[in-house]
Amino acid sequence: MGDRATPNLASRDLAATSAFYTRLGFVEQFRDEGWMILARGPVVLEFFPFPDLDRATSSFGCCLRLDDVESFVQVCVDAGVPVGDRGWPRVHLPQLEASGLRIGALLDPDANLLRLIANP
Repeated sequence: MGDRATPNLASRDLAATSAFYTRLGFVEQFRDEGWMILARGPVVLEFFPFPDLDRATSSFGCCLRLDDVESFVQVCVDAGVPVGDRGWPRVHLPQLEASGLRIGALLDPDANLLRLIANP
């Protein structure tokens, strides 16, 4: 396996986080009381418990660079994640940005911001 990075994100409840991401096609690779690793193909997310997380002030986030960002957003919508600009969870549809990239976002139930960036 080559070099890689995996984001470490907060979870108020690892079981609830796992259930949410399972609906998006992630598979639990590891979990104990202090850590969890989820994967969806080559995309790996790691979570640590943070039961007192204040979602309104959370600044946890990462970028997912995806070959088919629209398809992943559709998976989110099909799983019941609302499209909108308030509340958690929610998804923002990809838009063409000034950078020339199509970028959307997923905010999970713990307000982790996952920027969804289409690979050029």
